Amino acid sequence: MKKDKKKEDKKTAKKETKEKGAASDTKICAVLTYLIVGIIWYFVDEKMKKDNFVRYHTKQALGYWGLAIAVSIVSNIIAFIPFLGWAIATLLNLVLLVLFIIGIYYSATGKTKPLPVIGAFAERIFTF
Repeated sequence: MKKDKKKEDKKTAKKETKEKGAASDTKICAVLTYLIVGIIWYFVDEKMKKDNFVRYHTKQALGYWGLAIAVSIVSNIIAFIPFLGWAIATLLNLVLLVLFIIGIYYSATGKTKPLPVIGAFAERIFTF
């Protein structure tokens, strides 16, 4: 009787470990989307394509990176204006940094909240 219980406990523990491993893979992929590596992982791995959490953060990260490219272009143009241009460019880059940190925080903690300013826009634009 005790041996059967031990076997059952081992099977349950293995199953829970496997489920936790799968859950941690999705969280890792979601966090890495904000570092671009996870976006590539999402499009290459069929398992990740099926996961709604990873899909959500991939959309958010693509929105973030689109904004980052736009801000980079605008910052480089504005930077030619002495003092005021530098201040605005720095402020824009700080906003990007804050959005980046928020995105990583949301994905690491398992939240599916949109990023401020661009989150809802990213959800409408990316429909995969």
